[in-house]
Amino acid sequence: MTNGVRAQQREQTRHTLLRESRRLFSKLGYASVGLSEIVGAAGVTKGALYHHFDSKAELFRAVLEQVQQEVAAHIAATADAQEDAWDQFTYGCQAFLSASTDPAIQRIMLVDGPAVLGWRDWRAMNEATSGRHLAQALTVLIHEGTIPAQPVAPLTHLLSGAMNEAALWLATSEDSSDLEDTRQALARMLEALRSK
Repeated sequence: MTNGVRAQQREQTRHTLLRESRRLFSKLGYASVGLSEIVGAAGVTKGALYHHFDSKAELFRAVLEQVQQEVAAHIAATADAQEDAWDQFTYGCQAFLSASTDPAIQRIMLVDGPAVLGWRDWRAMNEATSGRHLAQALTVLIHEGTIPAQPVAPLTHLLSGAMNEAALWLATSEDSSDLEDTRQALARMLEALRSK
């Protein structure tokens, strides 16, 4: 067997482990999923899993990175479809709210992520993806005078925290009007940032 074929097989195994782990973590939650369940669903041995990941927590981290990158890409694509910097910012924030109302994303990204990795590591991962896009958008708006001059980091953390909390609240809501009400509240909150 050539090295190229082996590398392909290793990559396929890793992809399968990530896919099946993500499915199980999103459905059952991190704490309820055992390694034997993951390898059984992936059709591989525990040895194959340990070849790619040192632990269940490391496997979860890889799944979380994947989810965060997908959400960040969705936000960026939604924002980039707009021409005006303000519209890019507001559409991006609304896109985060929409993406994070998916129960599978909520469980992995907002519920299990901080619990499994710890707040500091989870925050660092969030800042490297969606948080980075939010900070960039705010920097542009401050630079062009749309938002009054102020430090970007505190504003980024405040907005990110508010949107994460709203997404968690929506996850437990049983009222179908709560999403639209939250969208409107977010729009009003963002509008209040604009220079008068």
